[in-house]
Amino acid sequence: MPTKKALIRRPGPRLAEGLVTHIEREPVDAELALEQWEAYGEALRAHGWETVEVDPADDCPDSVFVEDTVVMYKNVALIARSGAESRRDEVAGVEEAVAHLGCSVNWIWEPGTLDGGDVLKIGDTIYVGRGGRTNAAGVQQVRAAFEPLGARVVAVPVSKVLHLKSAVTALPDGTVIGHIPKVDRPSLFPSFLAVPEESGAHVVLLGGAKLLIAASAPKSAELLADLGHDPVVVDISEFEKLEGCVTCLSVRLRDLYA
Repeated sequence: MPTKKALIRRPGPRLAEGLVTHIEREPVDAELALEQWEAYGEALRAHGWETVEVDPADDCPDSVFVEDTVVMYKNVALIARSGAESRRDEVAGVEEAVAHLGCSVNWIWEPGTLDGGDVLKIGDTIYVGRGGRTNAAGVQQVRAAFEPLGARVVAVPVSKVLHLKSAVTALPDGTVIGHIPKVDRPSLFPSFLAVPEESGAHVVLLGGAKLLIAASAPKSAELLADLGHDPVVVDISEFEKLEGCVTCLSVRLRDLYA
């Protein structure tokens, strides 16, 4: 049976100082952000996921975006090395958490850089976004870590958004979804579905037909429901002000060995 564990990390007191690169900075309501984070965790648990809270990293404003710190494939955890130097201290608590869960731990080494948000897994195909946070050496190290385990690593350009998964995610059948103005090369994906909102491109597969999706994408949720999916809507407006999305706030571990 596949595991259903999700790493999450509580937003820290410096959340409002988080990096923004492709959008204008807006004030962040820290109290509302905490409420939204708690509701996000509850949505995961309500759909059968065991949440594992990583130790806080209160000196790191972006630490709530835990997905960027590690990439999982089978039982291997590849600890990231962000292209944003200010984020590199976020990995320590995550490394401890995945080791405690019995994962084999590897690392991205200098000169490589990688953010977990640049990695989209569809079966044994791993798409890696080559953009502002992930460099060519990082892509090569992903290949070195995961191709011996049976993965196929495909590098794709990212220039219009922060991370690959800011532009695209995938449905349970492997169809990639994205908002066309934010996707560099839709033709790189064998099956692609355009959605009408930028945040509609971000879904977390909860199991079966259920998809976690942001409240800011009602038209996309309607489209996906019309196609037979079951959207589970969460409000993450405060994290969207920091270029966050539903994928960023957790690391889903589906393939841990028993």
